[in-house]
Amino acid sequence: MWICFNDAFVSAVQHETKPNLLKVRARKRKHLERLFPGHKVYKSEDTDYRFRVFVPKKLFAFLVAKRVREIDYPNFKDSVRDDELHNLYAGFWFQHRKYQER
Repeated sequence: MWICFNDAFVSAVQHETKPNLLKVRARKRKHLERLFPGHKVYKSEDTDYRFRVFVPKKLFAFLVAKRVREIDYPNFKDSVRDDELHNLYAGFWFQHRKYQER
């Protein structure tokens, strides 16, 4: 599952052996540090996503629900302050628009 927060982009997948855990992955360490302060961030040069944390599914669900409750903007892209992340989302938006039109 890809999650586009306005201050972080992550991919969440099932942990390989622990059914109650998710492996939450990110391209930028700071995204995981921001979302999961105090959790160990693992780094790997040999994986698709360089950074990851392992968290209980309930914690991730709580975080997503909390972020949904905190939405206070009328335009998502305009709420993204990090220029690199904004550009990533703008490209993603453009590709989705093309997909819609086909």
